[in-house]
Amino acid sequence: MTEQSDENYLTTAEVARRLKVKPETIYAYVSRGLLTSVRARGRRGSLFAVADVERLASKSVEHSGVVEQIESALTLLENDELYYRGHSVRDLATERTVESVAQLLWTGELTNRQPFPAPPESVQLASSAMSVVPDTARLTDRLRVAVAVLGAADPLRFDLSPRAVILAAEKLIGVLVTALPGPMAGAQETLGARLWPKLSPYPPRPELLDAALILLADHGLAVSTVAARVAASARANLYAVVSAGLGALDGQYHGAAPTLAYDFLERAQRDPLGALSDQLRSGEPVPGFGHKIYQERDPRAEVLLGMLGDHPVVETIEVLGARMPSFPNSDLAVAAMMHAFGFRADAGDALFALARIIGWTAHALEEYAAPALRFRALGIYTGVSG
Repeated sequence: MTEQSDENYLTTAEVARRLKVKPETIYAYVSRGLLTSVRARGRRGSLFAVADVERLASKSVEHSGVVEQIESALTLLENDELYYRGHSVRDLATERTVESVAQLLWTGELTNRQPFPAPPESVQLASSAMSVVPDTARLTDRLRVAVAVLGAADPLRFDLSPRAVILAAEKLIGVLVTALPGPMAGAQETLGARLWPKLSPYPPRPELLDAALILLADHGLAVSTVAARVAASARANLYAVVSAGLGALDGQYHGAAPTLAYDFLERAQRDPLGALSDQLRSGEPVPGFGHKIYQERDPRAEVLLGMLGDHPVVETIEVLGARMPSFPNSDLAVAAMMHAFGFRADAGDALFALARIIGWTAHALEEYAAPALRFRALGIYTGVSG
């Protein structure tokens, strides 16, 4: 930071007013090299040259739409713990239903809720849409197609009032789970009970899927959630918002993580140290271990693995963990559940997607209440000049 007199300079607050952003955004501009702060003799705080501020303001006529930080009251990640609106997910996953937790995220109220509806005509429509894709398609491919078709069939999809959005989300999730290929459970069963026969031939353990859906419902501003919020900022309807989230989720660095962990754990169950050695030799990260946000533990993995008890697959993870410098994450815990109960190989991605629809809906509701079209990045042209 250089020293200057304060003539022709603006304070941080003045710059924020000129650019119509928050003071925190000004600090972000400095860190990105878009603005340079200076210091005036005898004065505290940063100053910015008027010429630099005006040059930045002129780069985009819609500069006020630039957002550096997204405020949200939904999910807190703190001290290796996860909270939904102040409630620990450890408690929610073991004491509450999926429907109640969805209501908490959507409205802030933690109350008992009825199972999500699945009208027969909508289930038939979704099933028909899912049947169009090739037999080799994954469950998430079927979900994407069904979401688009269900949206096209909903004449009230452009009603973005909170009540309408919540009703649409409840119906969408209930219909998607019911329409997936496989046996149907009772309509009044929990969401996990309705999903279980779609994924596993084993005797039902619906509490495991209910817990997993709760644990995976939201995780802050993950890339798919940002995609969903951008769509909601444009006032896209809920089905389009979910489609945007599903599109980002399909990336190999996001929604594919449970499948990678599943494949690795399949090898590790036969030969834990051999599988670990081969993975380390490949130079690629070991799937299912470590996390960019958590430092010492993933609370979602601890809950889910704890519910599996002393199953042999958990013992395999313990053998691997003893040789790893990091900890099991939720992807590995989901993969362990899949192996323990013979889930189909693409179940992890589908479980992740269905759970995140809950979170994307909550973020969409927040975004619908915010100024529209507020996501406009500050672009800097680097091509050939005219």
